[in-house]
Amino acid sequence: MAADLKGKVVMVTGASGNLGSAAVQRFAADGARLVLVERDEVKLAELAREVGGLPCAADVTDPDSVDALVRRVEADYGRIDVLAHTVGGFASGQPVHEAGLDVWDRMMNLNARSVYVMCGRVANHMVERQIAGSIVAIVAKPAYRGVARMAAYSASKAAAQRIIESMAAELGGLGITVNAISPGTIDTPQNRERSPNADFSKWLQPAEIADAIAFLVSSRSINGHTLDMYGRS
Repeated sequence: MAADLKGKVVMVTGASGNLGSAAVQRFAADGARLVLVERDEVKLAELAREVGGLPCAADVTDPDSVDALVRRVEADYGRIDVLAHTVGGFASGQPVHEAGLDVWDRMMNLNARSVYVMCGRVANHMVERQIAGSIVAIVAKPAYRGVARMAAYSASKAAAQRIIESMAAELGGLGITVNAISPGTIDTPQNRERSPNADFSKWLQPAEIADAIAFLVSSRSINGHTLDMYGRS
Protein backbone atom coordinates (compact mmCIF):
# COMPACT_ATOMS: atom_id res chain seq x y z
CA MET A 1 0.00 0.00 0.00
CA ALA A 2 1.38 3.40 -0.94
CA ALA A 3 2.14 5.78 1.92
CA ASP A 4 0.76 9.31 1.86
CA LEU A 5 4.16 10.91 1.37
CA LYS A 6 3.78 12.70 -1.94
CA GLY A 7 5.65 15.99 -1.73
CA LYS A 8 6.88 15.31 1.83
CA VAL A 9 10.55 15.89 2.56
CA VAL A 10 11.98 12.56 3.68
CA MET A 11 15.54 12.24 4.97
CA VAL A 12 17.21 8.82 4.90
CA THR A 13 20.51 8.29 6.67
CA GLY A 14 22.84 5.55 5.50
CA ALA A 15 21.09 6.05 2.19
CA SER A 16 23.37 3.81 0.11
CA GLY A 17 23.37 0.92 2.60
CA ASN A 18 21.38 -2.28 2.30
CA LEU A 19 18.45 -0.99 4.33
CA GLY A 20 18.89 2.68 3.52
CA SER A 21 18.75 2.12 -0.23
CA ALA A 22 15.58 0.02 0.16
CA ALA A 23 14.00 2.86 2.13
CA VAL A 24 15.08 5.36 -0.51
CA GLN A 25 13.50 3.28 -3.25
CA ARG A 26 10.27 2.92 -1.26
CA PHE A 27 9.99 6.64 -0.51
CA ALA A 28 10.84 7.56 -4.09
CA ALA A 29 7.99 5.32 -5.28
CA ASP A 30 5.68 7.13 -2.85
CA GLY A 31 6.53 10.51 -4.40
CA ALA A 32 8.59 11.90 -1.53
CA ARG A 33 11.18 14.63 -1.91
CA LEU A 34 14.31 12.80 -0.85
CA VAL A 35 17.27 13.91 1.24
CA LEU A 36 20.04 11.33 0.90
CA VAL A 37 22.52 11.27 3.79
CA GLU A 38 25.72 9.26 3.53
CA ARG A 39 29.40 9.64 4.45
CA ASP A 40 30.68 8.09 1.21
CA GLU A 41 30.40 10.86 -1.38
CA VAL A 42 31.00 8.51 -4.33
CA LYS A 43 28.14 6.21 -3.34
CA LEU A 44 26.03 9.26 -2.57
CA ALA A 45 26.54 10.70 -6.03
CA GLU A 46 25.68 7.37 -7.67
CA LEU A 47 22.48 7.07 -5.66
CA ALA A 48 21.43 10.64 -6.41
CA ARG A 49 21.89 10.02 -10.13
CA GLU A 50 19.66 6.95 -9.84
CA VAL A 51 16.77 8.29 -7.75
CA GLY A 52 17.22 12.06 -7.65
CA GLY A 53 16.86 14.00 -4.44
CA LEU A 54 19.28 16.13 -2.46
CA PRO A 55 22.60 14.36 -1.75
CA CYS A 56 24.18 15.40 1.55
CA ALA A 57 27.47 14.08 2.86
CA ALA A 58 27.46 14.12 6.67
CA ASP A 59 28.73 12.36 9.78
CA VAL A 60 25.59 11.50 11.75
CA THR A 61 27.57 11.15 14.99
CA ASP A 62 28.98 14.70 14.80
CA PRO A 63 26.67 17.51 16.02
CA ASP A 64 28.37 20.16 13.88
CA SER A 65 28.07 18.02 10.76
CA VAL A 66 24.39 17.29 11.45
CA ASP A 67 23.64 20.95 12.19
CA ALA A 68 25.18 21.89 8.84
CA LEU A 69 23.12 19.16 7.17
CA VAL A 70 19.87 20.48 8.65
CA ARG A 71 20.72 24.04 7.59
CA ARG A 72 21.36 22.86 4.03
CA VAL A 73 18.03 21.05 3.85
CA GLU A 74 16.27 24.10 5.26
CA ALA A 75 17.87 26.23 2.56
CA ASP A 76 16.97 23.85 -0.27
CA TYR A 77 13.64 22.32 0.82
CA GLY A 78 12.55 24.49 3.74
CA ARG A 79 11.59 21.63 6.01
CA ILE A 80 12.05 17.99 7.05
CA ASP A 81 8.86 15.96 7.46
CA VAL A 82 10.33 12.49 7.99
CA LEU A 83 13.60 11.03 9.21
CA ALA A 84 14.39 7.36 8.56
CA HIS A 85 17.60 6.72 10.49
CA THR A 86 19.12 3.46 9.24
CA VAL A 87 22.74 4.01 10.28
CA GLY A 88 24.15 1.38 12.61
CA GLY A 89 26.80 -1.26 13.03
CA PHE A 90 27.31 -4.75 14.39
CA ALA A 91 30.23 -6.31 16.22
CA SER A 92 30.61 -9.36 18.42
CA GLY A 93 33.55 -11.35 19.66
CA GLN A 94 35.13 -11.47 23.08
CA PRO A 95 33.22 -11.67 26.37
CA VAL A 96 33.26 -8.54 28.52
CA HIS A 97 35.96 -9.81 30.89
CA GLU A 98 38.37 -10.24 27.96
CA ALA A 99 37.41 -7.31 25.75
CA GLY A 100 38.96 -3.90 25.42
CA LEU A 101 37.02 -0.68 24.98
CA ASP A 102 37.42 -0.32 21.22
CA VAL A 103 34.32 -2.37 20.37
CA TRP A 104 32.34 -0.60 23.10
CA ASP A 105 33.25 2.84 21.79
CA ARG A 106 32.53 1.84 18.19
CA MET A 107 29.11 0.34 18.93
CA MET A 108 27.99 3.15 21.22
CA ASN A 109 29.09 5.72 18.67
CA LEU A 110 27.37 4.08 15.69
CA ASN A 111 24.24 2.77 17.35
CA ALA A 112 23.49 5.13 20.25
CA ARG A 113 25.28 8.42 19.71
CA SER A 114 24.09 8.58 16.08
CA VAL A 115 20.47 8.27 17.25
CA TYR A 116 20.92 10.87 19.98
CA VAL A 117 22.58 13.37 17.65
CA MET A 118 20.75 12.75 14.36
CA CYS A 119 17.25 12.22 15.66
CA GLY A 120 17.64 14.94 18.27
CA ARG A 121 18.79 17.58 15.79
CA VAL A 122 16.04 16.77 13.30
CA ALA A 123 13.45 16.79 16.09
CA ASN A 124 14.65 20.26 17.10
CA HIS A 125 14.08 21.43 13.51
CA MET A 126 10.54 20.00 13.61
CA VAL A 127 9.76 21.62 16.96
CA GLU A 128 11.04 25.04 15.91
CA ARG A 129 8.94 24.98 12.73
CA GLN A 130 5.92 23.32 14.30
CA ILE A 131 6.11 20.39 11.87
CA ALA A 132 4.00 17.33 12.71
CA GLY A 133 6.81 15.06 11.59
CA SER A 134 7.86 11.46 12.05
CA ILE A 135 11.12 9.81 13.08
CA VAL A 136 11.94 6.11 12.82
CA ALA A 137 15.21 4.45 13.87
CA ILE A 138 16.43 0.86 13.63
CA VAL A 139 17.25 -1.08 16.79
CA ALA A 140 17.68 -4.87 17.20
CA LYS A 141 16.45 -7.86 19.20
CA PRO A 142 19.46 -7.76 21.59
CA ALA A 143 18.16 -4.35 22.74
CA TYR A 144 15.71 -6.31 24.91
CA ARG A 145 18.13 -8.84 26.40
CA GLY A 146 21.88 -9.29 26.59
CA VAL A 147 23.56 -11.89 24.41
CA ALA A 148 26.88 -13.61 25.07
CA ARG A 149 29.80 -11.97 23.29
CA MET A 150 27.55 -9.11 22.15
CA ALA A 151 27.53 -6.90 25.26
CA ALA A 152 28.63 -3.73 23.47
CA TYR A 153 26.21 -4.25 20.59
CA SER A 154 23.33 -5.17 22.91
CA ALA A 155 23.96 -2.20 25.20
CA SER A 156 24.22 0.23 22.30
CA LYS A 157 20.93 -0.93 20.77
CA ALA A 158 19.23 -0.81 24.18
CA ALA A 159 20.50 2.75 24.59
CA ALA A 160 19.14 3.65 21.16
CA GLN A 161 15.75 2.18 22.07
CA ARG A 162 15.61 4.17 25.32
CA ILE A 163 16.49 7.35 23.41
CA ILE A 164 13.63 6.74 20.96
CA GLU A 165 11.17 6.01 23.78
CA SER A 166 12.24 9.14 25.66
CA MET A 167 11.92 11.31 22.56
CA ALA A 168 8.45 9.91 21.91
CA ALA A 169 7.40 10.94 25.42
CA GLU A 170 8.89 14.39 24.91
CA LEU A 171 7.49 15.06 21.44
CA GLY A 172 4.17 13.23 21.23
CA GLY A 173 2.27 16.21 22.59
CA LEU A 174 3.75 18.34 19.82
CA GLY A 175 2.42 16.07 17.08
CA ILE A 176 5.78 14.45 16.31
CA THR A 177 5.87 10.64 16.30
CA VAL A 178 9.05 8.77 17.21
CA ASN A 179 9.25 5.00 16.75
CA ALA A 180 11.71 2.17 16.18
CA ILE A 181 11.89 -1.10 14.30
CA SER A 182 13.60 -4.18 15.70
CA PRO A 183 14.26 -6.58 12.82
CA GLY A 184 15.40 -10.15 12.84
CA THR A 185 18.27 -11.18 10.59
CA ILE A 186 18.25 -9.11 7.41
CA ASP A 187 19.16 -10.72 4.10
CA THR A 188 22.30 -8.80 3.15
CA PRO A 189 25.55 -9.84 1.47
CA GLN A 190 27.39 -9.27 4.75
CA ASN A 191 25.05 -11.53 6.74
CA ARG A 192 25.21 -14.25 4.09
CA GLU A 193 28.99 -14.14 4.30
CA ARG A 194 28.88 -14.45 8.12
CA SER A 195 26.37 -17.35 8.01
CA PRO A 196 26.82 -19.18 4.70
CA ASN A 197 24.92 -22.28 5.87
CA ALA A 198 21.83 -20.45 7.14
CA ASP A 199 18.37 -20.73 5.60
CA PHE A 200 18.24 -17.37 3.83
CA SER A 201 14.54 -17.81 3.06
CA LYS A 202 13.80 -17.10 6.74
CA TRP A 203 15.61 -13.78 6.70
CA LEU A 204 13.95 -10.41 6.29
CA GLN A 205 14.29 -8.59 3.01
CA PRO A 206 15.36 -4.93 3.30
CA ALA A 207 12.26 -3.95 1.30
CA GLU A 208 10.03 -5.45 4.01
CA ILE A 209 11.61 -3.20 6.61
CA ALA A 210 11.30 -0.22 4.27
CA ASP A 211 7.57 -0.96 4.02
CA ALA A 212 7.35 -0.99 7.82
CA ILE A 213 9.14 2.35 8.04
CA ALA A 214 6.66 3.81 5.55
CA PHE A 215 3.78 2.44 7.61
CA LEU A 216 5.06 4.00 10.84
CA VAL A 217 5.74 7.43 9.36
CA SER A 218 2.30 7.47 7.74
CA SER A 219 0.53 6.92 11.07
CA ARG A 220 -0.29 9.84 13.35
CA SER A 221 -1.46 7.56 16.19
CA ILE A 222 1.57 5.28 16.70
CA ASN A 223 4.19 6.84 18.96
CA GLY A 224 6.88 5.41 21.23
CA HIS A 225 6.52 1.92 19.79
CA THR A 226 9.16 -0.58 18.73
CA LEU A 227 7.86 -2.78 15.92
CA ASP A 228 9.34 -6.29 16.21
CA MET A 229 9.87 -8.05 12.88
CA TYR A 230 10.90 -11.63 13.71
CA GLY A 231 8.21 -13.54 11.85
CA ARG A 232 10.39 -16.09 10.05
CA SER A 233 13.38 -16.17 12.40
